[in-house]
Amino acid sequence: MPDLLDLRGLSCPQPVVESRNMIKKISSGDSFHVLVDTGTSRDNVKRIAVKEGCDVAIEEGGSGGEQEFLLIITMR
Repeated sequence: MPDLLDLRGLSCPQPVVESRNMIKKISSGDSFHVLVDTGTSRDNVKRIAVKEGCDVAIEEGGSGGEQEFLLIITMR
């Protein structure tokens, strides 16, 4: 299973910084997951991943009224 960065509860820019650090460590074809809990973090992490040459798939979920977004980031 790919690495999981659980970044729920962190304010921007921390999710972007942590995600970008992980992107710099992976090679073509590698992937990792990022879990965030706000739409802003989702959008900002997706934006930096695409800018760095990654594909991004997003799954939305959560329970008990809590929002969660799982970003699956794969280096091209």
